[in-house]
Amino acid sequence: MKTSKDTDLFALPKEIVVIAETLKKAKFEAYLIGGCVRDTLLKRRPKDWDFTTNAKPEEIIKLFPKTFYENEYGTVGVVNEETQDETLKIVEVTPYRLESGYSDKRRPDSVRFSGKLEDDLKRRDFTINAIALEVKEKEKDTDLYKGHLVDLYKGQGDLIAKVVRTVGDPHERFSEDALRMLRAVRISTDLGFTINIETETAIKKYARHLKEIAQERIREEFVRIIMSDNPMNGLILSHKLGILEFVSPELEKAVGVEQNQAHSFDVWEHSLRCLQHAADKKWPLEIRLAALFHDISKPETRRASPETKWTFYGHDVVGSRVTERILARLAFPKKIVEKVVKLVRWHMFFSDTEQITPSAVRRLITKVGQDNVWDLMNLRICDRVGTGRPKENPYRLRKYKAMIEEVMRDPVSVAMLKIDGNKIMNVTHVTPGPKIGHILHALLEEVLENPKLNTEAYLEKRALELALVSDETLKKVADKGRETKGALEERSIKEIRGRYHVE
Repeated sequence: MKTSKDTDLFALPKEIVVIAETLKKAKFEAYLIGGCVRDTLLKRRPKDWDFTTNAKPEEIIKLFPKTFYENEYGTVGVVNEETQDETLKIVEVTPYRLESGYSDKRRPDSVRFSGKLEDDLKRRDFTINAIALEVKEKEKDTDLYKGHLVDLYKGQGDLIAKVVRTVGDPHERFSEDALRMLRAVRISTDLGFTINIETETAIKKYARHLKEIAQERIREEFVRIIMSDNPMNGLILSHKLGILEFVSPELEKAVGVEQNQAHSFDVWEHSLRCLQHAADKKWPLEIRLAALFHDISKPETRRASPETKWTFYGHDVVGSRVTERILARLAFPKKIVEKVVKLVRWHMFFSDTEQITPSAVRRLITKVGQDNVWDLMNLRICDRVGTGRPKENPYRLRKYKAMIEEVMRDPVSVAMLKIDGNKIMNVTHVTPGPKIGHILHALLEEVLENPKLNTEAYLEKRALELALVSDETLKKVADKGRETKGALEERSIKEIRGRYHVE
C-alpha cells in the first residue's frame, strides 16, 4: 500500500476533524475519500466532504447526534447544524463496500460491506478520486493536521501530470456506470486536465450507454460543466468523444452551420463563445443556458438569401420551444425553464437607436418581466461577443440600458404623496375640479423640499389650509411644484444617460 509520510500537513475544517476523531475513538478506521482529498491536494476548496470507514451504517448512526440514512448503499449523512459553511452541513460517511453486477449500466445489482479499505478503493471511478486521507494529530502551534495518504492507483502522479484516468480497466468502469464518462469530461473541464488515451477510447466506445442513464443525473453533470470556468472546452470535448448527442443532440446540429457576414463563426462556435463569455463574467446558470441555446434553431430556420447569404427568420420563436423541450427533458426545475425560455424567445429585441422609444422598452419589460430584463441585456452582450466583436457595450446597447432605467425608475409625481385626491375631498369638502390638482401639486412642492413632511397627518392638515387660499395664489404655488417636478425628472434622466454615456 502506497502512503505518504505521517508528517504531511493538511488544512482541515474542525467539523471534519471531529468526525474523524469520533470514528477513531470508537475503534473504527476513518479516511477522507474522493473529490475532497483531490481538491485538498490541489489547494482547492472542496465542494463537499466524504468519509469511508469499516463501521457499518448502524454503528455510524450511534456515534453522531443527528444523522439520516435513506439509501441502499450504506451512506449515512452526518448533519452539522451549527456550521454556516454549506459544504459542511452534511458530511457523508460510507462503509467500505464491494459492488457487483451492473446490468442497467447505472447502479450495482448487489452491494456488500467490507472490512478492507483496498476493496473500497478499487471500485472508485478515477485514480485522482481514489486517494484516501487518514487524519492524524494536530501539528503543534498551527491550525494544520498531520495525516497520511493511501494511494494504490498512483492518483498523486496523475494529479501532478494533470491526467484523468480510470481506476483499472476503463471498459469495466464505464460498463458499471455510464455516467462516469460524462463525469470524466466534467472533471477534465473543471480542473483543466486531459483524459488519457485509453480512457478516451473507452468513452468513445461506450458513449451510447448514456441512453440508459436517468436524465436527472445527466443534468447534474451537464450543469457542473456549464457552471465551470471553461464550459466551452467541456462541450468541445463532449462533442469530440461522442457523448454530447446523449445530452443534447440539438446542439450537435449546429456544428458547421455557416452564418451570414455579421458572424465570424458558425452557429456551433458562436453558441460556445456566447456561453464562455457568460462564464467569464461569472453570470448565473439561466444566462449561461440561454447563451448556449439562444440560436439552437438556426439550423432548421436557415434559408439562402441573395442579400445577406443566409436568413434565420423565426429562429427565436422556434428556438424558445426547442429550448423548453431540451430543458424539460433534462428535468430542469420549472422556474429555470420558464426564465431561460423567455430569454431565448426575446433575445432578438433590438432596434435602431432612432427607433428605441419608451413605449417599446416598456413593452419589452412587460414581455420578459422586470426581474429578467437585465439578464436579457447580459444575454445580448454574450450574443455580440460571440460574433467576434470585441466591444461589449456599443452605443446602441447602452442607449437601451439607459431607457430601461428611465422607464423603470420611480417617477417624480403626486403619487409619491401619502394623500390622494379622494382623501383631500373628504378632508376639505372641496368639490372635484382643478383645485384638487393644484392642492396636490402644492403639497408635492413642499414634500420635494422637505421629504419628512410626507406624512398623512401633516398633508391632511396642510390640505385644509390650502383649501382656504385663493385660486389664483394656489395656482401659482401649484405651478411651482410642477416646475420643480419637471426639473427633477430632467435631472434624473440626465444622470441615467450620463452613466451610460448616451444622449
